[in-house]
Amino acid sequence: MSEGILMMDGTVVSENQEMISQMIKDFSEREIEPHKMEWDETQHFPIDLFQKMGELGLMGVLVPEEYGGSGFGYHEYITAIIELAKVDGALGLSLAAHNSLCTGHILQHGNESQKAKYLPKLATGEWLGAWGLTEPNTGSDAGNMKTTAVKDGDEWVINGAKNFITHGNSGDVAVVIARTGEPGERKNASAFIVERGTTGFNKGRKENKLGMRASETSEMIFEDCRIPEENLIGEVGDGFIQSLKVLDGGRISIAALSCGIAEGALNAALNYSKEREQFGKPISKFQGISFKLADMALKVEAAKLLTYRAGDLKNQGKNVTKESAMAKLYASDISVEVANDGVQIFGGYGYTKDYPAEKYYRDAKLCTIGEGTSEIQKIVISRSLLD
Repeated sequence: MSEGILMMDGTVVSENQEMISQMIKDFSEREIEPHKMEWDETQHFPIDLFQKMGELGLMGVLVPEEYGGSGFGYHEYITAIIELAKVDGALGLSLAAHNSLCTGHILQHGNESQKAKYLPKLATGEWLGAWGLTEPNTGSDAGNMKTTAVKDGDEWVINGAKNFITHGNSGDVAVVIARTGEPGERKNASAFIVERGTTGFNKGRKENKLGMRASETSEMIFEDCRIPEENLIGEVGDGFIQSLKVLDGGRISIAALSCGIAEGALNAALNYSKEREQFGKPISKFQGISFKLADMALKVEAAKLLTYRAGDLKNQGKNVTKESAMAKLYASDISVEVANDGVQIFGGYGYTKDYPAEKYYRDAKLCTIGEGTSEIQKIVISRSLLD
């Protein structure tokens, strides 16, 4: 593995990672901590915050400097997601979706004209990105999507709906996967760039969620939405293939998000266990609590190592389908487990909104579902092993 891997003692070994870590800690203390519970309670999506993160270079971590990005690699990107998710998983989710999905799709598969037009606005936070694959009746079964794109002269006409889309209402631009062939055919989907304000591109219902409530999740609706031919990404029929490659990186993002939530839950429980006294001593002194904390720490470190390993392979340009699925599967599962143990350590207070444990618990669950459920990850891993 290359320099930049997270060591078992939890230290980061590159100056860039140290800089990003401290920058996000300082930013979070000023801009997020005072408001995060209010945002969670009201499901307020703090869109202005992402413009500020754009000024810090966090909205285009992987985008080359020539397009206005930070020009970093996956070690720095993973560190950024972890540090933000330790404070608020919802904001970590939005940052991940913007970077790895919409921006990442254009960066990986767009032509030079598309990159030059869209990446500078996305990388600086001037524009917020969305990515539309999931539909109401075709979640994991994306090959049978109902949203269609039909060629009409020098335009494409899109009809259909996408749901569970991060920034589906607030995104300034979306990469949308639509069916351009018959259901069940190979290579029957294509990817398109659709700008907000395009006639027929309409906002849909915003989801009322269990967790990640400050990250907007909503529908995108297309009714005879006409876009120019040049907004097609790559070749006709390559949309699903492109999406699978984008999801390889996206799963590293969700793994990092899971690690951050788990580490945040661990830190909260650790601090509380040192302060809370029972029978004349801190509860951390009791073996039942100390062993639970040890198990939590072990799981967090193991998840980080899997995640940084996948990121290291991604930096080298190697295939990471299996490794990203492994990282996503393990990290998301242990995030739920660690957050659950955190609530237990807090006891009754862990069930109240006066303490942070319950929010980590609610936020963690999405990580086992978004960008491919845990069951889908097992299919991906087993196929990689058996092919």
